[in-house]
Amino acid sequence: MSEIPEKPVLLIHEGEKAGQRWTIWEDELVVGRGGECDLVLPERQVSREHIRIYRSGDTYYMEDLGSKNGTWVNGKQVQSTTIPLRDGDEIQIALAVKMTYVGSEATAPLLVDDLPNTLGRLQLNRDSRRVFIDTIEVDPPLSLPQYRLLELLYDGTGAVRTRDEVVEAVWPDAIGEGVSEQAIDALVRRLRDRLAEVDPDHQYIVTVRGHGFRLDNPLD
Repeated sequence: MSEIPEKPVLLIHEGEKAGQRWTIWEDELVVGRGGECDLVLPERQVSREHIRIYRSGDTYYMEDLGSKNGTWVNGKQVQSTTIPLRDGDEIQIALAVKMTYVGSEATAPLLVDDLPNTLGRLQLNRDSRRVFIDTIEVDPPLSLPQYRLLELLYDGTGAVRTRDEVVEAVWPDAIGEGVSEQAIDALVRRLRDRLAEVDPDHQYIVTVRGHGFRLDNPLD
């Protein structure tokens, strides 16, 4: 088994995704509200593409992408500029989301909310949108709607996600226009089928009647 590379981590401690951590696996990470971003933040104050974190040599840099509501690092606004990131830097996005940049995963404090996802049988590599079950990759890759649904449930650490939350995460441009329950159920079935191709003995997507869906991600 190859060693896990020392990669920086973002620890989110304020905002709708508070308690989550995000390992920066690739050399570039785009953060924003848009569904195509690597790290999607749902807050409306966040621009569709708000910041970019990228590596140059041995240093990671953060670039504000001309965001509407600005970005702060350690309390200083850095709108439309690029700065090097250092271990422990506090990044604040649009005064709505606060996160800490940690220089390597090995030194990042463990968050309680991370445990089910960190240790669970099913794992996501968010940067490449790849999905693994017991180190076996789901191949061919999930479609974008399937991946968005799985990511929503995965981030919930076992919490039930309503149908409205599914629509907002999977079809953000369709909010207000309506997505049928049949379309949601069909997507759930397709995702279950794809995961069953790798692990037919466990149902990861659980329907909670009258409420929504949750992810059952066993530790063994």
